[in-house]
Amino acid sequence: MGPEVRFHLLGPLVVTVDGRPVPLGGAKQRVLLAHLLLNANRTVPPGQLVDTIWPGDPPTSATANLQTYVWRLRRLLPAGPVLRTHGPGYSLAVDPGDVDAHRFTRLVADAARTATPEAALKLLAEAESLWRGDPLEDLPTAPAWDAELGRLVENRLAAVEERLSLQVQLGRHDPAIAELTVLLAEHPYRERLWQQYLLALTGAGRRAEALQAYTTARERLVTELGVEPGPELRAVQAAILAGEPVAVPPVVPPPLRQLPADLPDFTGREDYVRELETALGPAPVVLTGAPGTGKTALAMHVAHRLADRFPDGQLYVDLAGTGAPRDPAEVLADFLHALGVTGNTVPAGPGQRAALFRSRLAGRRVLLVLDDAATAAQVRPLLPGDAGCAVLVTTRGRMPELAGAKHVELTVFGEHEAARLLAGIAGVDRVVGEPAEAAAIVRCCGYLPLAIRIAGARLAGRQAWSLRTLHDRLADESSRLSELRVGDLGVRPSFELSLRQLPADARTAFCRSAVLGAQDFPSWVVDALLDRDGAHEVLDVLVDANLVSPAGRDAGGNPRYRLHDLLRCYAAELLAAEPSSSRRATLARVLTVLLALAKTAAAGLPPAFGAMTGPAVGAPVATAGLVADPLGWFTAERKLLAAAVQLAADAGLDELAWQLTATAVPFYDLRGAYDDWRRSHLTALAAVEAEGNVAGAAVLYRGLGQIRLYHDEYAAAVGDMERSASLFASLGDVRGEALAVAGLGTVARIRDRPREALGFYRRALAGLERAGDRRGVAQVRNSLGTTYASLGSFAEAESWLRQARELAREIDDPHREAKVLTELGTLHRELGALPESLTCLRLALSILEELADERCSAYALLGIGQTLLAAGEPVQARGVCDRALRVFRETGNRQGEMTGLELLERVQRRRTPAATGGAARRE
Repeated sequence: MGPEVRFHLLGPLVVTVDGRPVPLGGAKQRVLLAHLLLNANRTVPPGQLVDTIWPGDPPTSATANLQTYVWRLRRLLPAGPVLRTHGPGYSLAVDPGDVDAHRFTRLVADAARTATPEAALKLLAEAESLWRGDPLEDLPTAPAWDAELGRLVENRLAAVEERLSLQVQLGRHDPAIAELTVLLAEHPYRERLWQQYLLALTGAGRRAEALQAYTTARERLVTELGVEPGPELRAVQAAILAGEPVAVPPVVPPPLRQLPADLPDFTGREDYVRELETALGPAPVVLTGAPGTGKTALAMHVAHRLADRFPDGQLYVDLAGTGAPRDPAEVLADFLHALGVTGNTVPAGPGQRAALFRSRLAGRRVLLVLDDAATAAQVRPLLPGDAGCAVLVTTRGRMPELAGAKHVELTVFGEHEAARLLAGIAGVDRVVGEPAEAAAIVRCCGYLPLAIRIAGARLAGRQAWSLRTLHDRLADESSRLSELRVGDLGVRPSFELSLRQLPADARTAFCRSAVLGAQDFPSWVVDALLDRDGAHEVLDVLVDANLVSPAGRDAGGNPRYRLHDLLRCYAAELLAAEPSSSRRATLARVLTVLLALAKTAAAGLPPAFGAMTGPAVGAPVATAGLVADPLGWFTAERKLLAAAVQLAADAGLDELAWQLTATAVPFYDLRGAYDDWRRSHLTALAAVEAEGNVAGAAVLYRGLGQIRLYHDEYAAAVGDMERSASLFASLGDVRGEALAVAGLGTVARIRDRPREALGFYRRALAGLERAGDRRGVAQVRNSLGTTYASLGSFAEAESWLRQARELAREIDDPHREAKVLTELGTLHRELGALPESLTCLRLALSILEELADERCSAYALLGIGQTLLAAGEPVQARGVCDRALRVFRETGNRQGEMTGLELLERVQRRRTPAATGGAARRE
């Protein structure tokens, strides 16, 4: 067994072998080792190493010196870690567990997953014990380390906060109060510390002191930072004032509970329930069976019964294997969103997404239910790697190629189970009163659970019927009894009987509902299907007949509905009998209402510069009051919107396809839904180009250019923007061409080509002024000011920014004014006018908070922090930066988070801030 080698970064750089330090040579050699450790197991190019070792002015012999340092390190390092050469670059292969920074991160993560506070405290104490000072405090500062060291320092303080929270939770108030008093002197603007301080004082019976502490915290935040306390701190104060118990924040995040509801009348299947409960473990369990046998119902029932076995939650997805099978990459994105990974932090490739998904489930006990899978290839990327998780797959076909899986095949009911299910739905007294007729009904249903459920629902809804009446009706279809079997068409006679009992408009609505495919839908869809208002009673009839099922409520509390897969297939057969022109007109009506709602909702969101839609559309049914919460509406209809674009494209409704996706851009931009943005734009673009729709193509290329810019695909972004500008020019659309040209300016500015950007912006400005787009003019003036500032032409920059602000105020656009004020605050800071900078930034923040724009508010907070640091107030700067970082992480804004971490590092080292410009401005 080899020596125990440990690398220590959390303090002076030290390497130990069996606990004894190893000499590491001079400062530059130590900087080389530190940089390789911070990038452990990754190849580092020699140019990056040279810039780190000799920042600013490397000697002509830098490359040769670097090779010498590498050679010396190889001789100094003991056996175990390997310093490899990869082409011109180098990598240090180490076990992450041998590096204290990695061990710290792992221990904190283990503490977050630990069920008991005592065990979590022990892990956090072990993690804190690894710190011996500031990271790499004995080495010269290196700009390349700023973000990573800032992250480590921030995570250390977050771990201390978590430990103190656990101490307060366990009633250890006095030691927590003593430590919090010291910490608050150093971090007086960190609100979670104040929150724990109030909780500790209250728990110690010092309520008056707790209220006074809140007053002190608020005075400091308002007086010195110009911001009110956050909602969590205010909630603690309100509870103390009311004399109510003060809730302690949870130690671990709440478990995920994505399972649909268990059936309240679930019947039978006792043997299958026991088999599945025994089989579920590290290997996936595949539940197979014909359509209608109740695979999903059984899976849900077992999953709910096993909730205690999987305390970290249950994930659920309908893989739509019988319709348009879902792409595993899309499913992984949804799972990662549920696990807290959002926006740009979701990897682009399916392999990377699967790896991150497995990492997020590591150490957890989670049950995954993958419903209606198409193939093993669709399932494999969704399998966790942790033995504590379990997977239950339902599918209509067998999956022998799924290695290691346990297979359970579900058959139809036995006679006794079938009778029990019928009695549970239709009524026990009725079945007991006519046992022979009940037995005959379930025989006609082929003992298929879905068919029995439909038959029982019809009886329950028609109390005047005897069981003999239903049996006779089924007998009348005797020529079709051979078709009442397992399979997609196996329950068709039962469906036909159900439809005969419906009013004409309900039959029509059921048939036409197939135009939406396998989508949940809100109630207004039925109005659009029937082309009239107030069709709620029709929907009630369909629900009562069990032909449409409630599918829960959306984020706004509104009910949603869906058709079971078999019922949807049957409705599609009926719809296919109608003329194609009628089917197309039905779909167009539904999508037109959806577009009208989307336009209304988009008008209530912060505008996305360059986003364009077509002329206003008239909805054929009333939509008033359906979009009271624009952001909530988009969140609820996100999947329906994406599916609608595909449906419109497939039906040749190219105008609706491009308008639907373009209208959603403000939502995609606000919430970082970049996959939806790109996918729907590409789908609509194929449709409009097939139809020769130049206007639609012009808008879509502009939108694609913007999303490519967000993903740093600069060459592709330029190509799309140029194509958009050319198409708009061919149409004589001056405004559209100008917006595309402005996009080219932004690409040039982001690529650090400010003079090229100025040319594009001036062209765009002229076009927008001719088109009378004053909102666009205000934005381009803002961009011109920002670009001139990057060139050091501060007087010119201030002139353009002031013009932009004046115009924003003239057109009553507070959002644009706030963004201009943010830039003005940055400019004043670069000019050394720090009071003026703070005035602009705080005014911008107040406007943005009133508009509930968290993302832009975070940039304003970051600007305040940069100005405070420039004014020699590092502790205050940290206070506002903490709040900005929280938003950047929640929205997946990687560039904003990196800028915030760099600022935290400068705070830690008391350095003068670099002129970062305050924000990743990509408009």
